[in-house]
Amino acid sequence: MKLKITVLGVDYEVDVEVLEDDHGYAPAVPVVNYAAAPAPAPVTHAAPVVVTTPAPAPAAAPAGGGLAAPVSGTVIAVNCKAGDVVKRGQTLVTLDAMKMETKIASDRDGTVKDIPVQVSENVREGQLLVEFA
Repeated sequence: MKLKITVLGVDYEVDVEVLEDDHGYAPAVPVVNYAAAPAPAPVTHAAPVVVTTPAPAPAAAPAGGGLAAPVSGTVIAVNCKAGDVVKRGQTLVTLDAMKMETKIASDRDGTVKDIPVQVSENVREGQLLVEFA
Protein backbone atom coordinates (compact mmCIF):
# COMPACT_ATOMS: atom_id res chain seq x y z
CA MET A 1 0.00 0.00 0.00
CA LYS A 2 1.45 3.36 -0.98
CA LEU A 3 1.00 6.30 1.43
CA LYS A 4 1.90 9.96 1.33
CA ILE A 5 3.28 11.29 4.64
CA THR A 6 4.22 14.89 5.41
CA VAL A 7 6.87 15.54 8.06
CA LEU A 8 7.86 19.11 8.91
CA GLY A 9 6.39 20.29 5.63
CA VAL A 10 8.26 17.74 3.49
CA ASP A 11 6.14 15.19 1.59
CA TYR A 12 7.28 11.55 1.43
CA GLU A 13 5.80 8.65 -0.48
CA VAL A 14 6.20 5.41 1.43
CA ASP A 15 5.23 1.79 0.91
CA VAL A 16 3.48 0.03 3.74
CA GLU A 17 3.01 -3.71 3.75
CA VAL A 18 0.00 -4.86 5.75
CA LEU A 19 0.98 -8.23 7.18
CA GLU A 20 -2.12 -8.75 9.22
CA ASP A 21 -5.01 -6.53 10.32
CA ASP A 22 -6.89 -6.63 13.64
CA HIS A 23 -8.97 -9.62 12.47
CA GLY A 24 -6.10 -11.80 11.29
CA TYR A 25 -6.75 -10.99 7.61
CA ALA A 26 -3.68 -10.84 5.43
CA PRO A 27 -4.29 -9.20 2.04
CA ALA A 28 -3.44 -11.02 -1.15
CA VAL A 29 -2.00 -7.85 -2.69
CA PRO A 30 1.54 -8.23 -3.96
CA VAL A 31 4.09 -5.96 -2.31
CA VAL A 32 5.70 -3.54 -4.72
CA ASN A 33 8.82 -1.65 -3.68
CA TYR A 34 8.93 1.93 -4.90
CA ALA A 35 11.95 4.14 -4.86
CA ALA A 36 12.53 5.52 -1.39
CA ALA A 37 11.90 9.18 -0.82
CA PRO A 38 15.01 11.31 -0.45
CA ALA A 39 16.27 11.79 3.07
CA PRO A 40 15.14 15.06 4.58
CA ALA A 41 17.63 17.87 4.93
CA PRO A 42 18.95 18.15 8.48
CA VAL A 43 17.01 20.61 10.58
CA THR A 44 19.11 23.29 12.16
CA HIS A 45 17.79 25.49 14.88
CA ALA A 46 19.18 28.95 15.35
CA ALA A 47 19.50 30.25 18.87
CA PRO A 48 16.48 32.37 19.79
CA VAL A 49 16.96 36.10 19.62
CA VAL A 50 15.97 37.86 22.81
CA VAL A 51 15.41 41.58 22.60
CA THR A 52 15.12 43.40 25.87
CA THR A 53 14.17 47.00 26.25
CA PRO A 54 14.06 48.65 29.63
CA ALA A 55 10.59 49.49 30.85
CA PRO A 56 9.95 53.20 31.16
CA ALA A 57 10.09 54.49 34.69
CA PRO A 58 6.68 55.15 36.22
CA ALA A 59 5.66 58.78 36.12
CA ALA A 60 6.74 60.60 39.23
CA ALA A 61 3.85 61.70 41.39
CA PRO A 62 3.42 65.48 41.28
CA ALA A 63 3.79 67.57 44.43
CA GLY A 64 0.05 67.43 45.20
CA GLY A 65 0.02 63.67 44.66
CA GLY A 66 -1.60 61.58 42.06
CA LEU A 67 -3.29 58.33 41.21
CA ALA A 68 -1.27 55.83 39.15
CA ALA A 69 -2.40 52.85 37.08
CA PRO A 70 -2.03 49.62 39.10
CA VAL A 71 -1.89 47.56 35.87
CA SER A 72 -1.34 48.13 32.16
CA GLY A 73 -4.53 48.45 30.15
CA THR A 74 -6.84 50.68 28.13
CA VAL A 75 -8.77 53.58 29.64
CA ILE A 76 -12.48 52.87 29.08
CA ALA A 77 -13.96 55.55 31.35
CA VAL A 78 -12.90 58.76 33.08
CA ASN A 79 -15.43 59.68 35.77
CA CYS A 80 -14.04 63.07 36.82
CA LYS A 81 -12.67 66.28 35.36
CA ALA A 82 -10.22 68.95 36.44
CA GLY A 83 -11.64 70.97 39.34
CA ASP A 84 -13.88 68.16 40.68
CA VAL A 85 -13.86 67.58 44.42
CA VAL A 86 -13.61 63.84 45.00
CA LYS A 87 -13.97 61.60 48.04
CA ARG A 88 -11.78 58.70 49.10
CA GLY A 89 -13.07 55.48 47.46
CA GLN A 90 -14.80 57.28 44.57
CA THR A 91 -14.12 55.61 41.20
CA LEU A 92 -12.20 58.06 39.02
CA VAL A 93 -10.94 55.94 36.11
CA THR A 94 -11.87 52.50 34.73
CA LEU A 95 -9.32 50.41 32.84
CA ASP A 96 -9.79 47.36 30.64
CA ALA A 97 -6.93 45.04 31.57
CA MET A 98 -6.98 41.59 29.89
CA LYS A 99 -10.74 41.77 29.22
CA MET A 100 -11.48 42.68 32.85
CA GLU A 101 -12.68 46.05 34.10
CA THR A 102 -10.48 47.51 36.80
CA LYS A 103 -12.03 50.44 38.65
CA ILE A 104 -9.45 52.88 40.00
CA ALA A 105 -10.72 54.64 43.11
CA SER A 106 -9.37 57.77 44.77
CA ASP A 107 -7.10 57.04 47.71
CA ARG A 108 -7.92 60.40 49.34
CA ASP A 109 -10.37 63.28 49.57
CA GLY A 110 -9.21 66.11 47.36
CA THR A 111 -9.54 68.22 44.24
CA VAL A 112 -8.61 66.95 40.78
CA LYS A 113 -5.96 69.17 39.19
CA ASP A 114 -5.44 67.35 35.89
CA ILE A 115 -6.28 64.11 34.06
CA PRO A 116 -3.38 63.38 31.69
CA VAL A 117 -5.14 60.39 30.07
CA GLN A 118 -8.24 60.01 27.93
CA VAL A 119 -10.67 57.26 26.93
CA SER A 120 -9.18 54.66 24.51
CA GLU A 121 -5.62 55.49 25.55
CA ASN A 122 -3.32 52.60 26.43
CA VAL A 123 -1.56 53.11 29.76
CA ARG A 124 1.25 51.26 31.51
CA GLU A 125 1.49 50.15 35.10
CA GLY A 126 2.60 53.11 37.22
CA GLN A 127 1.50 55.74 34.68
CA LEU A 128 -0.17 58.83 36.20
CA LEU A 129 -3.94 58.79 35.64
CA VAL A 130 -5.18 61.60 37.89
CA GLU A 131 -3.24 64.50 39.43
CA PHE A 132 -4.50 66.08 42.63
CA ALA A 133 -4.14 69.77 43.57
